[in-house]
Amino acid sequence: MESWDEIRTAYHVARMGTVSGAAEVLGVHHATVIRHVDALEARLGVKLFQRHARGYTSTEAGQDLLRVAQATDDQLSQLAGRIRGQGSGVTGELVVTSLPALSTLLVPVLARFQQANDGVTVRYLTGERLFRLEYGEAHVAVRAGAAPDQPDNVVQPFMQQRMAMYASGAYVDGHGMPKDTEDFGAHWFVGNDDENSRAPFNAWLHAAVDRDRVRFRTSDVGVMLEAILAGVGIGFLPVWEAERHPDLVEVQPTREEWSAPLWLVTHVDLHRSPKVQGFLSFLKEQAKGWPV
Repeated sequence: MESWDEIRTAYHVARMGTVSGAAEVLGVHHATVIRHVDALEARLGVKLFQRHARGYTSTEAGQDLLRVAQATDDQLSQLAGRIRGQGSGVTGELVVTSLPALSTLLVPVLARFQQANDGVTVRYLTGERLFRLEYGEAHVAVRAGAAPDQPDNVVQPFMQQRMAMYASGAYVDGHGMPKDTEDFGAHWFVGNDDENSRAPFNAWLHAAVDRDRVRFRTSDVGVMLEAILAGVGIGFLPVWEAERHPDLVEVQPTREEWSAPLWLVTHVDLHRSPKVQGFLSFLKEQAKGWPV
């Protein structure tokens, strides 16, 4: 079976007789319980429960599942007790995910955390898609934009991602420096290829600059940086990234409307584990020295 979480959820629904009862025992949102049961029934191709006004009653197939799941749950509980008895050190895989733009800040922190905890193997996953914490795809996610609202996640405010507009010294030598946004019509820009990007600075650029003036477009932040450094045009970069490149010239200073809040997101089931708590504390302390 692909997902023990779904089986365990169905087991507690069968045992408690209601979605709310199972959610309370598991410490999750009731929507997660319903999602797990529906997914398991779809995967098995059978109905495990009869739904009625008072709750859920197991079908014959559900009773079979209950017997197997109860035995497995008992064995896992015994195993967890033995593991806890071996200590609660920070070991094993630590999976962290973020947008690629944050790698400049996060990689040194991850490296120092690993050096301080020899038993940790770091997996750092970057990309535009949201890694699903409820399915164990990551332990900690650093996300930008509106506060994440997925059920069962613990969300903490982290910091602001400040953006400003930059160009290379070579570009400024060849094209001059725009005095204000009204001069943008005489300049070239590097921008995001996705016109529907929800990042506030991308939306601002799409509204302020004619599309034909954005002559270099990419979905990769690293490529965008290289294009700006190469003198292709003016573009947005995180302030902390620009400070690493002395050849860059600030064309427009950071504005509040370009900034996006960053959030630390963990799943409620793992939030209190020594590994996750250890990394969150370490990250927050290291972030105090970031150039933001």
